[in-house]
This record gives sequence, structure tokens and C-alpha cells, in this order.
Amino acid sequence: MIVVAGEALIDLVPSSQPPSGDGPLPALLPRRGGGPYNTALALGRLGSPAAFCSRVSTDTFGEELLRGLRADGVDISLVQRGTEPTTLAVADISPDGSAGYGFYADGTADRLFTLPAELPAPTRAVSFGTCSLVLEPGASAYESLMRRSAEQGIFTALDPNIRAGLIADADAYRARFRSWLPHVTLLKLSEEDAEWLAGPQGVAAAVKDWLAAGPAAVVLTRGGDGLSVLTPGGTEITVPGERIEVADTIGAGDTVNAALLHRLDAHGALSPGALAALSPDAWRDILGFAARAAAVTCSRPGAQPPYATELVGPE
Repeated sequence: MIVVAGEALIDLVPSSQPPSGDGPLPALLPRRGGGPYNTALALGRLGSPAAFCSRVSTDTFGEELLRGLRADGVDISLVQRGTEPTTLAVADISPDGSAGYGFYADGTADRLFTLPAELPAPTRAVSFGTCSLVLEPGASAYESLMRRSAEQGIFTALDPNIRAGLIADADAYRARFRSWLPHVTLLKLSEEDAEWLAGPQGVAAAVKDWLAAGPAAVVLTRGGDGLSVLTPGGTEITVPGERIEVADTIGAGDTVNAALLHRLDAHGALSPGALAALSPDAWRDILGFAARAAAVTCSRPGAQPPYATELVGPE
């Protein structure tokens, strides 16, 4: 089983582009979301045994979030519940399809996540990331789960998925991020997030340092330009992106997270040693699969990751 730990929220997505004059504002359409939530949903759609570990409101939005997970076969036995409201994220879609977000997260249910006593015995990988590792007090509980999982020999994946507007002290967050790396097996991040985390050091030097700190591989995503993997041994492999008409990029990185874990599992590589031993051809297959999956998500509005039957190419 692959466990995804982190927030579930509701994205409010504009129904159209804002008017250029004094016309009415576009309606905001509620969509299920949150980076970890999207990752869990994508794993279920790809056919991986997956569980979601979070704290979800008992309000109408919270019920809809859980309904979506159940519909795609995701185990929700690790979900904690609370009467606090669901976090809302208002999406701002640029003409190129990229999305920015404003968050309404004060006093919401997911922030009060507490460390579970244990994960199910079949757990072989745990995925972390996004707002859940920023907003306290839940962030410290997710961090404790990451450290405990690594100590137990469980494969850990991290996608920081930076939301700079939620980070009050950038330097403190960068230091905290570096403290996680000894407990991370696979680090995946967008090129933009890598630049933000690297700061004046630059991405190339920062990735080298990050690899030396613990991860067996770093995957960098570059939008339509594809994605690359770098390893401590000096391996660097890049695959191109899929050429499509982009509706928006909401959920694309989360789909990559799920696709990487799903395909790594198919190669028997959900362990630090097996990940380090992957051949270049295996990495090309894994990255290519992730690129195809992300392209499907980008081809339709909102975070709508693909089902296994929608993906072309070798299985």
C-alpha cells in the first residue's frame, strides 16, 4: 500500500477569464483538491493500492472530498475528522494555464492533524508535501510521521510544492526543508520550487547538496519541457513533455507524484536500495509514464488525473 499524507481542500476555480471592463466577475466553481489529495486520487485511478492520511472536515465539502476518494478506491481508514471548516484555495488561472492560489486556511480542519499511532502493516511508501508541511500544528505531526516512517525503512517521497504566500519566514522554511532530506527517499519538485528553495546558491549546486543529504534521487519537473532525474552517482536523465493543448496545470505535479510512485512500484523500486539501482532505461520508462499522465491532467480543467486506461504507451 502507498499512503499519501497531507491536506485535502476545495479549489475555487474561475468558470472563465476575468472581464477586461466592468462586466460581472466569473463564477467560482468548487473542485476537490489539495496536492496530497490529488496524489492519492491519481494513485487510485492508476490502480495502485492507496490510502489517504489526513484530517477532513465533517462539513459538506469534507463529505464530498471523502466521496471522491471512495469512488476511486482509495482507503480512508486513516482519515481523521473534525467539525472545523474545509480549507479553501482560490485559483487564479493565467492565460498560459498556470495557476496561482490564495488560501483561506485559518482554523480549518486539516491543520489539526495528529500523528497516527501506526500505519497499516502493508505500507511500503508514504508521500508528503504542500501546505500540510507548512501550517501548524499539523505540520509538526506530518514531519514526525515522515521521520518515523523513514526510521522504519519505509520509502518516503516528498514534493514541497511551495506556496510562498503561506510561508511567513522563507529562510526558516528552507532550513526546515533541509532537515527533512535525511528522511526522504525520493525528492520531486518543480523547477520553480527548486529555484525558490535554492535561493542565490542556484539549482544545480543546491540539487547536488540535497542529494548528498539523503535522497536516492531528485526528480525535477519543467512543465511542457519534460522532467529529469538526478542521482547521487551522477546519473542525469531527461525525457520530453507531451505536446498537448493545455486547459490548465492544476494537479499536474500531483499527478506526476502518483505516476512516479505507481511506475516505481511496477519496477519493484519502492525501497531506497532498489531506487538507487534503477537502470537508465528503467528511469526513462518511469519518467515517460509520468509525463504522459501529467499531460492528460493538463488537457482538462481542474485536477482530473487520468485513469490507467487513458494512458498510451507501454505498460
